[in-house]
This record gives sequence, C-alpha cells and structure tokens, in this order.
Amino acid sequence: MLLVIDNYDSFTYNLVQYLGELGVDMKIFRNDEVTIDEIENDLKPDKILISPGPGTPDKAGISIDVLKNFSKSMPILGVC
Repeated sequence: MLLVIDNYDSFTYNLVQYLGELGVDMKIFRNDEVTIDEIENDLKPDKILISPGPGTPDKAGISIDVLKNFSKSMPILGVC
C-alpha cells in the first residue's frame, strides 16, 4: 500500500487521481492527521509519497518525521 502524505497542496489531488487511474492501492492523510505510530503499526505501507507544500518546514506536519523514521526502510518519493 502507498501512503500519501498531503501537505495541503492542491496538486495532491492530481497525483492521487493519476495514481488511482493506474490502480494503485493507497491511503491519503493530511500531514497533521496521522502519527508515526499509526503509520508503523496500523497502516504498514510499503512505500510513501509526500506531496508538494506546505511552503515552509514549520508547516510540514509529520512529513519531516516520516523521512527520519522511514527513509531507510522503504522507498519515499517527495514531490516539489
């Protein structure tokens, strides 16, 4: 399953739409609606996509922690 972290950017909709057309199994969460614990223990994705946004790192929510916690264990794509 692909986990999509939505950084409140309108382009996220386009990414999700295209991936859906390809039949990708995914779950989408805004950057302040999911925790590292939930990702690790409940969602258990095998890859992560971090959407564009939010403009400044202090508004990135969980995105930076996602990189710190999962970058060595699964593929992560960050879109700018």
